[in-house]
Amino acid sequence: MYENILKIGPITVKGYGLMIAVGVILALFLGEKLAKKRGQDPDMIYNLTFLCAISGFLGAKILFCIVEFDALIKDPMSVLKSNGFVVYGGIIGGILAAAVYLKRKKCNFWDYFDIVLPSVAVAQGFGRIGCFLAGCCYGRETDSCIGIAFNNSRFAPNHVKLIPTQLISSAGMFLIAAVLLWFLKRQKRPGQTGALYLILYSIGRFGVEFLRNDFRGEIGPFSTSQFISVLILLVGLWLFFFRKDKEAEEQV
Repeated sequence: MYENILKIGPITVKGYGLMIAVGVILALFLGEKLAKKRGQDPDMIYNLTFLCAISGFLGAKILFCIVEFDALIKDPMSVLKSNGFVVYGGIIGGILAAAVYLKRKKCNFWDYFDIVLPSVAVAQGFGRIGCFLAGCCYGRETDSCIGIAFNNSRFAPNHVKLIPTQLISSAGMFLIAAVLLWFLKRQKRPGQTGALYLILYSIGRFGVEFLRNDFRGEIGPFSTSQFISVLILLVGLWLFFFRKDKEAEEQV
């Protein structure tokens, strides 16, 4: 819809990239503030942000290539050069990279897990606004009053009213971030806030998928992201309710 926000000479500022940048910067500041409040190393937040940004980018691209495997075989370069990414790949890639890094630094993974995930939700909220500006991740056609028509999108059908799934997702992520920040002060053991993110995000993503109309791959009756959502939900529920805090046990 507003893919190009600003043009200064030969430089064009794209809405998607701008929102991603804003989201990452705000997430970084939020993570640093939470780290200070909870007695963790703020510098570690900067390291994790840089590491997770790279690993998340790679993970999102790898999962996209898996979803688009047939197209990848036919024309590898077109798939690799495309703007296609799958968010779940980024989340999984970022978490795995952070776990390895924190283990090598002999830091408690769960403490930073709780700090970083609310920040991730904020970044995702702005990222989905970027999706709206670019017109990707679009919704189904609708005659309702909430429908929005794109006029010059390279991704969504133009001049047709569509459900603004990007804005719905964005509002959901900001709501999740608020819930996580509220819960962080009340959690009973490390890791529960991060687990709550997995639970809430997977439920929200599963539901929003029914409203989307862009191709996202499919596994049986579900989209690829819905299938992954079920798995992530199970992991989140186990972490939230059943994971035992070994450090707490050792101190008893």
